[in-house]
Amino acid sequence: MKDHMLWVEKYRPHKIEDCILHPSIKETFQQYVKDGKIPNLLLAGGPGIGKTTVAKALCDEVGCDYLVINGSDESGIDTFRIKIKQYASSMSFGGGRKVIIIDEADYLNPNSTQPALRGAMEEFSKNCSFIFTCNYKNRIIAPLHSRCAVVDFKTNGSKKELATQFFKRVEYILNEENITFKKPVVAALVAKYFPDNRRILNELQRYSAGGTIDEGILSSVGELQLGELVKSFKEKDFSGVRKWVINNLDNDPTRIFRTIYDTLYDELKPNSVPELVLILAKYQYQAAFVADHEINLMACFTEIMINMEFK
Repeated sequence: MKDHMLWVEKYRPHKIEDCILHPSIKETFQQYVKDGKIPNLLLAGGPGIGKTTVAKALCDEVGCDYLVINGSDESGIDTFRIKIKQYASSMSFGGGRKVIIIDEADYLNPNSTQPALRGAMEEFSKNCSFIFTCNYKNRIIAPLHSRCAVVDFKTNGSKKELATQFFKRVEYILNEENITFKKPVVAALVAKYFPDNRRILNELQRYSAGGTIDEGILSSVGELQLGELVKSFKEKDFSGVRKWVINNLDNDPTRIFRTIYDTLYDELKPNSVPELVLILAKYQYQAAFVADHEINLMACFTEIMINMEFK
C-alpha cells in the first residue's frame, strides 16, 4: 500500500467489492467489471459519497488506462483542447480502452466545454469512455445526459446499514494507524457526517493528531442545537446569531439549512412559512458557489430574522 499523507487516499478502495454502496448500485458496477466494459457514465450524488472512488476502482479492475481531470479547477475550453482531446485520440500503453474521469463535471462551462465534449464522446467512442462525476446533475447539459448511463448515488433507505459498514471500515483504519479510540465517540462522528465518507476520514485524521480519539471531541461532533439561534431570531439579536454561526461553521451547510427548515416550521406563524422556504432555497443554492460560507449563512439568517414572524 502506498504511503499517502491523507487517509482518504491511503485507504481508498481499489475494488468495487470494497466500496460501500447501496446493493443495487454495487451490483450495477460489478456487472461492468464482469463484462470488462465501461460505458460512458454520469455518477451523481453528494460530496464524499464515493463517486470518484468507484470510477477509479472500476478502471483498475477492468484494466483501463485513465486520466482524471478536476472540472472545478479546469473548467474552460482549453482543458478540452489540450488535455481531453489529446488523451482521447491517443492509444493506451496496453492497447486497450482508455477512460477519462472528469470530477465535478457540473463546474464545466455549459456554453463551451460541455457542448464540445458531446462531439468528442462520439468521435472517440471506439477508443475512449468518459466518466463524469457531479454533485448537481441538473448542471450537466441534456446532450451529455443522453450519452451516458446515469447512476444516482443514494442510500435509498439503507443509510443505517451503510453507515454501519463504514463504521467498521473506520475501526480498521484507526487500528492500522495505532489510534486509541472510544467507539461511541467515533460512532457519533460517523452519524453526524455520513454519507460524506471523505469528511468523516478527514475529521478523524484531524482529531487523531494526538494519538487518541475520546470524549473530548464530542462537543464538536454533537447534533445541531438551534435553541439559542431561534431565541436570537426572535429577539433580533444579530450578535447572538453571528456567534451561533461561528460556532457551527464545521457543519455541512446543507445540513444546517435542512435542520432549520425542520425546526422553524413549528416556530413561525403560518403566513411566514412560504417565505422561509424561498429564503432557504435561495441560500442553499448559493452555498454551492460562494467563497465564504459564514457570510452566506449570515445573509440568510439576517433575512429570516428581519422578515419572519415568530409565534
